[in-house]
Amino acid sequence: MAEPITFVVDSRGVLRLAPRRSEHVVCAGGGEVLSAGEMSFREESGRWVVEEVSNQSTGYCPDVSSWPAVAEALDQIGIHHPSGFTHELVFRRCCSCRELNIVRDEDFVCVFCGEDLPREWNAGEPG
Repeated sequence: MAEPITFVVDSRGVLRLAPRRSEHVVCAGGGEVLSAGEMSFREESGRWVVEEVSNQSTGYCPDVSSWPAVAEALDQIGIHHPSGFTHELVFRRCCSCRELNIVRDEDFVCVFCGEDLPREWNAGEPG
């Protein structure tokens, strides 16, 4: 528990955990997911709680709107958590060159070809 853990919420809403350097797709058994990322825990009053959680997964590139699936999976197993991702990544696929981008500072411009990126999540589309 000294470092963040890889997680996915599988298509049934089950939270799956793996060591940090594990691939999210492997953690999910190659299946579809409702969310994915990394989380870290701390002990509080003899119980584990989520300290930080992100949607950082370049395997699935989940949208920030996937948070409710994470919260519900944690609620089902009684783990206290923040009210949202503590670190959000915004993933977009360029419609021109098809490269995957991480949007920083609301700059929706492809770092590979300079074209505008869509405002809506589209990272799940094939490259």
